[in-house]
Amino acid sequence: MKNNLFLLLVSAWIVSCSGNKENLPMQPNIVLIMADDLGYGDISCYGNAYINTPNLDLLASNGVLFTDYHSNGSVCSPTRAALMTGKYQQRTGVEGVVTAKSHREVGLALSEVTLAEELKQDGYNTGMFGKWHLGYDKAFNPTLQGFDEFVGFVSGNVDYHGHIDQEGYLDWWKGAEIENEKGYTTDLISDYAVKYIQENNPHVAGKPFFLYLPHEAPHSPYQRRIDKVLREVGTAGTQEVIQDSISSIYKEMVEVMDEGVGKIIQTLKETGQYENTIVVFISDNGANHYGNNGGLRGFKAGPYEGGSRVPAIFSFPKQIKGGGVNDQTVLSMDLLPTLLDFIGKEPGSAIDGISIKENLLEQKKLPERDVFFAYGNKSFIRSGDWKLVLVENKAGKKIELFNLSEDLEERNDLGSKVPDLSKRLLNKLETWAVEVREGVDLVSR
Repeated sequence: MKNNLFLLLVSAWIVSCSGNKENLPMQPNIVLIMADDLGYGDISCYGNAYINTPNLDLLASNGVLFTDYHSNGSVCSPTRAALMTGKYQQRTGVEGVVTAKSHREVGLALSEVTLAEELKQDGYNTGMFGKWHLGYDKAFNPTLQGFDEFVGFVSGNVDYHGHIDQEGYLDWWKGAEIENEKGYTTDLISDYAVKYIQENNPHVAGKPFFLYLPHEAPHSPYQRRIDKVLREVGTAGTQEVIQDSISSIYKEMVEVMDEGVGKIIQTLKETGQYENTIVVFISDNGANHYGNNGGLRGFKAGPYEGGSRVPAIFSFPKQIKGGGVNDQTVLSMDLLPTLLDFIGKEPGSAIDGISIKENLLEQKKLPERDVFFAYGNKSFIRSGDWKLVLVENKAGKKIELFNLSEDLEERNDLGSKVPDLSKRLLNKLETWAVEVREGVDLVSR
């Protein structure tokens, strides 16, 4: 009798625990959207009166808009390496562009632990649709870096209709195999995203999802939905576009991407996942001379603010009150630790980025830190409001010092007025270059 009673109590306890487990709140879904070459002033919530981006504006009004967010690099591949690993891209061996012409056998090492791998280890479904640009060879395919699903391209850009890269290679993949399909690249990326959300609804799948959407827009070639294929397989180069039309084409390219963002948000709402989904929108670097960097100095590939200060929006309706503006200095590499922090996980390896979760939730200031940038012969250090830019060439070193709180356009070089500060920051930048660019291990710092 006592044994039977004991068994009944144990059974009830097991059922109760099982029920509690099922009722535990699901970890948040994550949708990470990255534009390509989108400048600080290229969308309407950042002051653009020509390009209309109502869906991004709504995302910003329901979330947090960043005013001092920086891509880790001022060109494509380095930022993506930093975003995926949480490290300075120099540590991953991807400081420059992985080009279609000269780098078809190199890529992000599989030994690097990516954000997708971190989340997959924590039970997430993972999908990527869009631009990889961290290795052309099948050996560097996103499906080997933590993504369950991948459809898109691995080069720097493709013909938006023909999906042919700059060197004349067909570049549209489904998983680890090339398989072309009809469609405008921007629309395909958004359509795959909608389908993925519908098919991976945590209410049915039983686990959350991570969806990475690195868009091609508004990177060249400049093509609208109605335009023809520009490239041919086997032929390098792109046909010229009439330059006086690029402004209107560029506008449509950004607006079509924004339209896709709207479809994604609507699908999250229809599937009951909107409140419990973190949506992050960023750009991989600043705009080139066809885009709008919001009055900032310089363009893509440069060391000035126009090259790396980009739009960024963070939305998580369940936990973050909308309408906030964040003025903290944040980099691409900070997203990995931040997103992991939101699910209560520490990065599995040593990284350079820091979590900004507490800042987002409670507006706590981030700890003071120096941050660094390097691409080719150009580098800079940010230390609070101060920024020292170093350009090295055969003629020697050109050093400029700016106070960004007073001179965001970087017009007034203050180096001669505060020489001790210039010297101190230069020493820090050169030390970082030795430790990081020349490959000293992160753990030994």
